[in-house]
Amino acid sequence: MASVAARRVLRDRVRANRADSTKRRAVAHAARRVRTGARSLVTHIMATGADRQTVEGVADALRTVARKKGVKGRRARIRRSFDGARNVVKTVYRYTRAQVAQIADAYKPRKAEYKVVRAALIAA
Repeated sequence: MASVAARRVLRDRVRANRADSTKRRAVAHAARRVRTGARSLVTHIMATGADRQTVEGVADALRTVARKKGVKGRRARIRRSFDGARNVVKTVYRYTRAQVAQIADAYKPRKAEYKVVRAALIAA
């Protein structure tokens, strides 16, 4: 019979592996979606493998740059739940890879993590 410490080590290893697997699946899923058509800026950034805080920061900055550059994504209407209200119709914008590369080219980040994401978006 395994000791308590050994079980704890195994449990922690399983949790870490599960977390890594979840992140890899999310990145692969986002990358596949980006290859098939126009997607949101967040999906494009997620496909680079960035963490959640970096994704949110870069997406906000890219939206601002897109507005300044005049790059218009394809408009789409979605139904989502917001603040307890169900089936709220919201207008969102979807961008192609070429549009995202154009926006990322004009984006000049300061943080090192954001620079890595910018390079990945331009290369894609």
